Amino acid sequence: MAQKITTFLMFEGVAEEAITFYTSLFDDAEVRSLVRYGSEGPGAEGTVQHAVFTLAGQEYMAIDSHVSHAFTFTPSISLYVQCESEAELERLYAALSQDGVPLMPLDCYGFSKRFGWTNDRFGVSWQLNLP
Repeated sequence: MAQKITTFLMFEGVAEEAITFYTSLFDDAEVRSLVRYGSEGPGAEGTVQHAVFTLAGQEYMAIDSHVSHAFTFTPSISLYVQCESEAELERLYAALSQDGVPLMPLDCYGFSKRFGWTNDRFGVSWQLNLP
């Protein structure tokens, strides 16, 4: 059975850059399909009309909206990653927080021995945990 619920990310002109970045960070990651707008539009030619990609086996969808919106991503929804090692946690936090906005630095919190929360440079929020 196919995955029933899929996280859908809407960007404005940077979907392919974000997908390339995310798939470079995680094992078992791949772009499964990517359809671009052509010269006929309605989006800017070459931007992402629809894409499907996986990160650690989890499927995601993404688009470049051809309509500008007054909203973007918010930390009230985030991607939560259970890291397998301290090295993985530190690598992901460094990469995802570069040119982003760290919300909680890597530290020991009451609910976790090592945890960090950041918005990446695309505005997507990530919580990284070492269980």
